[in-house]
Amino acid sequence: MDEARSLGQHIVCAAHLFRERMDARMSKYDVTPLQAHVILYLAHRDGQSTQQELGKHLRVKPSTVNGIVDRMAERGLVARSPDESDARRRRIVLTQAGQMHLELFNRELRDAERLFESGYTPEELAQFHSLLGRVIQNLEEDRKKC
Repeated sequence: MDEARSLGQHIVCAAHLFRERMDARMSKYDVTPLQAHVILYLAHRDGQSTQQELGKHLRVKPSTVNGIVDRMAERGLVARSPDESDARRRRIVLTQAGQMHLELFNRELRDAERLFESGYTPEELAQFHSLLGRVIQNLEEDRKKC
């Protein structure tokens, strides 16, 4: 039996196990879960986003976004194009190859979500979402202070 864990330790453990399961699912397509998430995000934004918006959504540094996009562009999943309203910015555009993976990634994500949510009632899931939302809000507020 596990020793007593704090809430933070439980969340970290759950996140680690979820990430591990997603890594296994996405490795079949030679992408990382984060890259699959980028494709899903772009698809929900009419196939494009600025690199800055993508970084905010992923909650990662600009250099990390750049590396993710570089690897995805090398594989032909996304392309960079100049932003029409500001030449200093780059738009990240979902390519046809990236679009072709969209349904596969959606299915894998839905399967992982079903595994994650298994055994909970709809009411418990709603409460769980609400509670985790508050945890995220608390951490985001502290993030702004640091």
